Amino acid sequence: MTDPRLPDPAVVVLAGATGSGKSTWAAERFRSAEIVSSDALRATVGSGPADLDASLEAFALLDQIVVARTKRSLMTVIDTLGLDPQRRSDYRRLARAAGLPVVLVIMNTAAALCRERNGRRDRPVPARVLSDQLRKINRLIDSTEEGWDQILIIDQDTAAEPSIDQPASDLDHRPATGLQVVLQISRFPWGDEDPARWLRDLALTADQIGFNGLALMDHLIQIPQVDRAWEPIPEPWVTLGMLAALDTDLRLGTLVSPVTFREPGIIAKTVATLDVLSNGRAFCGLGAGWWLREHQAYGLDFPSNSQRLDQLQVCIETLRALWAPGTKAYHGNYVHLPETTCYPRPVNEVPIIVGGSGERRTLRIVAEQADGCNLPSDQSMLRTKIDILHKHCAAVGRDSASVEITVLDLPVIGIDREDVAARVERLRGRTPAAAYAARHHAALAVDHAQRYHELADLGVTTVFVALPDLAGPDDLARCAPLLAALDRG
Repeated sequence: MTDPRLPDPAVVVLAGATGSGKSTWAAERFRSAEIVSSDALRATVGSGPADLDASLEAFALLDQIVVARTKRSLMTVIDTLGLDPQRRSDYRRLARAAGLPVVLVIMNTAAALCRERNGRRDRPVPARVLSDQLRKINRLIDSTEEGWDQILIIDQDTAAEPSIDQPASDLDHRPATGLQVVLQISRFPWGDEDPARWLRDLALTADQIGFNGLALMDHLIQIPQVDRAWEPIPEPWVTLGMLAALDTDLRLGTLVSPVTFREPGIIAKTVATLDVLSNGRAFCGLGAGWWLREHQAYGLDFPSNSQRLDQLQVCIETLRALWAPGTKAYHGNYVHLPETTCYPRPVNEVPIIVGGSGERRTLRIVAEQADGCNLPSDQSMLRTKIDILHKHCAAVGRDSASVEITVLDLPVIGIDREDVAARVERLRGRTPAAAYAARHHAALAVDHAQRYHELADLGVTTVFVALPDLAGPDDLARCAPLLAALDRG
């Protein structure tokens, strides 16, 4: 939700002389509700923003607002001169107590420009006061002793981009990741529209703006994490068959199909057919299944967790056997088939991606049998899961580099900061806004591109993007800057 160089939420302290451009810089990057301005508060409690007689009351209000916002872990941008060391220390202390990063933004504006702007003010500050402010800013720039998490120095005389004394990575200078980004459609709010047209237009738009594939959830009832139970959720393999006829380059598959829904041989036949109809663009996402309600509602058995994982192993081995060349009998570790007649065969070797992160069995199954796994996108958890997967690979004698790491991400993506905040408010329910925003990395597209670069650095090859508020084909436009940023590196 911020400039890509800034963490969010954070406490951002602005520092600059009169006329340095602090307020303008902040207004271009933050929502008005996030900026706590001493000038604005002087206007609230006094005769105007330059009413110095109202400073005491204004700063008392400012401190109260800052305390309230930091306690709620909200982005807080403090727009004052920022020249008082004790106040800067107090802001750092508040941020640390709330577990928020604290950033100092210094406006390094040329003295001549500050004096020119000051001269145009209705009530200019005295020349000697402005000179003293400029000296303090110069000393602050030279000092790195205060313990900020990040310091941005903004050069206002040449309108240059910010320089950072603790550099963040810059998307414009990073190499292309080769990361695949697949749109996962988890909700289908087609309303009174023709469902087939809604789905076709969504797929064509996804292909046009640069998504590498399209995945559908495989559920019989809409899951509570996404929408209400009576909202539509179409059968995925039928739907993917329709989308395979479109003129796109999208990879097509599910994320993921529970092995409890269909017999393994039927899944093999279904996926092979999709691969042929799409000219080799199918992938197969499989999982052990987890939702008891949908199984009971549709009269399906829901065995124990251990039995469902056994079924997963049987399913993967059955797919491999039926997709292999020839029609000979097959005798494997988990299944025995009198013949392997499955025509048409897949055009290409269809990748099997297992969804799940169980450390003892699921990741072991991935290491033994699958082409890849789908894990949560939280980076700290992801590191742990990848490390465990690699240990399983070593135990079974498999090169861990041959296992594709994919993640499911549920980002809130806005076109600007106001849009991001509005989306969070619509989606959060009873969850505090800051907590919901953090959980879904609510931000602009360029922020998500930065985060996906970081995922690629951890070894992720594909990100499945499930937008929690996807409204339809036109709504995908906000993803275009994300895909463009990844494409250019």
